[in-house]
Amino acid sequence: MKILVTGGAGFIGSHVVDAFLAAGHDVAVVDNLTTGDARWVNPRARFHELDLRSAGLARVFETERPEVVAHLAAQASVGRSVTDPAFDASVNIGGGVALLECCRRYGVRRVIYSSSGGAGYGDTDVIPTPESHPSLPISPYGITKVAVEQYVAAWIGIYGISGISLRYANIYGPRQNPHGEAGVIAIFCHRLLTGQAPIINGDGEQTRDYTYVEDVAAANVKALEHSDATGGVNICTGIETSVNDLYQALVQAAGSKIQAQHAPARPGEQRRSCLSPARAASALGWKPTVSLAEGLRRTFGFFQKEIAS
Repeated sequence: MKILVTGGAGFIGSHVVDAFLAAGHDVAVVDNLTTGDARWVNPRARFHELDLRSAGLARVFETERPEVVAHLAAQASVGRSVTDPAFDASVNIGGGVALLECCRRYGVRRVIYSSSGGAGYGDTDVIPTPESHPSLPISPYGITKVAVEQYVAAWIGIYGISGISLRYANIYGPRQNPHGEAGVIAIFCHRLLTGQAPIINGDGEQTRDYTYVEDVAAANVKALEHSDATGGVNICTGIETSVNDLYQALVQAAGSKIQAQHAPARPGEQRRSCLSPARAASALGWKPTVSLAEGLRRTFGFFQKEIAS
């Protein structure tokens, strides 16, 4: 299968590219390298350095003629979406619609869209949260992710393109940026390895559903294979873990004795976030396979090698 992966030089996207190639598919990558890293682009994939809002996107489709598009490229900073919502919408909605239009024009058969569970659902009254729960995003970023889900659904109805929206929980693993605002595990790993005390915002009892990136990549392969599955599907563990418990598990994996420091809670931060993986199991035959302890061990080992090199 010929697959085009947007954001394929990024943290999650590069793992998705690797998984598609391992499954025997022909893969091309589009990434503007704003947050992606050319080092993570698999050498077996053809790389196009390009912004989705560029007129050159049609030329990529003309050249590659993909049958499937996995759309992971995004402006993914919640903070920037708040301070510059117009830019956020331009990248996520404008870029997403431009991509879908190319899919329509060039006969793409399947769109696999990477959406957001936590940012998309917002604060929920059901834990673990199923796909049937209303989407009530509380940030411009969350709004744009939900909006593009609706565009994908519209393209299914209007043009008959097969589409699915994978709603990710909190993804972690090798290649995540340890210097951004998100990715608490990557940030903790970097601080432990550089002898700095990690900072826990608030009391640390806020919870998240931590899902290992290679499991997420496997979910994209399943979404390709199960072309009859449409709509929103949570990709998650269904296990709620507090930041305090996460940190204790990480220091155990790292063999560290550095104590975390606490800082004031972030205004508006979700208290609890955990998604239900039931539909992923029934619709895609997907279940997470990497435990948090094993995922933390692998992730810490990756950052250990990065800092040493």
